[in-house]
Amino acid sequence: MSSKNAPSGGESKEYFEERSLKSGAGGWVLLAGLGVAYVISGDFSGWNNGLTAGGFGGLFIAFILMGIMYLFMIFGLAELSSALPTAGAGYGFARRAFGRLGGYMTGVAILIEYVIAPAAISVFITDYVRLLFGWESNFMLNIAIMAVFWIVFIGIQLLGAGEALKTIFVITAIAVVALIVYVIAIIPHFDASLMLNMTPDGSLGSSEFLPHGYSGALATLVFGIWFFLGIEGVPLAAEEAKDPKRDMPRGLIIGMLCLIVFGALMLFLTSAGTGHCINGDGTLDGPGCSTGSDIIGPSGAPLILALTSSGLPAPVIYFVNIAGLAGLVASFFSLTFGASRQMFALSRAGYLPRGISKTSKRKVPTYCLLIPGVIGFALGGSLQDGATLIDIAVFGATVSYVMMSASHVWLRIKDKELHREYLTPGGHITTGIATFLAVVAVIAVFTYDWVAASITCGVFVLMIIYFLAYSSKNVVGNAPEEEFAAIAAAEEDLR
Repeated sequence: MSSKNAPSGGESKEYFEERSLKSGAGGWVLLAGLGVAYVISGDFSGWNNGLTAGGFGGLFIAFILMGIMYLFMIFGLAELSSALPTAGAGYGFARRAFGRLGGYMTGVAILIEYVIAPAAISVFITDYVRLLFGWESNFMLNIAIMAVFWIVFIGIQLLGAGEALKTIFVITAIAVVALIVYVIAIIPHFDASLMLNMTPDGSLGSSEFLPHGYSGALATLVFGIWFFLGIEGVPLAAEEAKDPKRDMPRGLIIGMLCLIVFGALMLFLTSAGTGHCINGDGTLDGPGCSTGSDIIGPSGAPLILALTSSGLPAPVIYFVNIAGLAGLVASFFSLTFGASRQMFALSRAGYLPRGISKTSKRKVPTYCLLIPGVIGFALGGSLQDGATLIDIAVFGATVSYVMMSASHVWLRIKDKELHREYLTPGGHITTGIATFLAVVAVIAVFTYDWVAASITCGVFVLMIIYFLAYSSKNVVGNAPEEEFAAIAAAEEDLR
């Protein structure tokens, strides 16, 4: 038996009874809603900064490339999550493919993404609430607003997985209605010429399509990711799904297709839906005004700016404005859910201290909700810098994408005996393309914000040291993800 899959000490039945989640909490509809919830905040803001970085052409290319990467990766995750339905998800897949260290580091990368991203979104929520009520920015006021959201939405999750998934679904539905209202309202103001109204800067490859040339196009990959970041977290709910072998593929793929449609609509309609521009006194049009991609790029609320500059009625703008908060809350809520399940799986298997994976009477991993919540609140409240936090989260995410896509490739080639309810179209060729694009994304994110990427790398180094000093000696050999790997190793020895 290979050393990378060698078993270690097991734990009793009572150990796992104290660390069990509530099965059957959600079917494929709730899972699809969870997938959309992870990402939907990105439709309301964030992606548009890619227009400033690389113009419409650069962001359009980034949307296509990252859309392909995510779609192909999701096909692979749909297969693996139906074959290996555990709360460890990506960590479990990489554990079976690349051994303990590979699985552990994949889990750490996912955990970084899912702990840091809610911290960033809590900053955005605070800004949104403050602007909504006309409050001036104040350090302590911002912390107070964050505290309310962290307490309320962690509190709801402590009630149970079913309650959490249903709440996520309702909030996400409100945000989806807002996007539909926005699309209907902005379509009459669509003007394709406005997409390419940025002046080329003379850099290599610059044109109306790529105003900042090839370097700008590379930078926009970061913002292309923002359209889809988080959808890969659906398999983290595998142990709480009604029928994970069937529900996971349907929930993942339907959720991904919804995100592609909404992302494309936001990109095209918002970049080209601003028929007027706003002067300093609030009036429309005037000398020196600009429209389209040129003003949408730097906006903190691109959809609201597009509606306002198109002269649409105040009730429509107000509704989309309010529901935009629902979109932020949906992603905040679902990402904290995902962080708790990834921490739970790593702790249950002994990679993190085992005590934190104990579940409550409601089968909720209490400590795994509270610990990431405290960390996220502390980071968001102390830094109050959503942009840097999101760059750290995105770098962690892209590393996990490389590992998860490569896991599917490796298991398709080397683990043909694994029973698969769903098969990825194109097999390992599909996820091979996803792996290549994920590597490109890692490079792009590092190039765009090397400071944030370096911070993330520093966390990886610390976690590897922790693994060598503690985790590798305390793995629970009969944890679900470990048993899957041990079975695979035993089958390999029998061949």
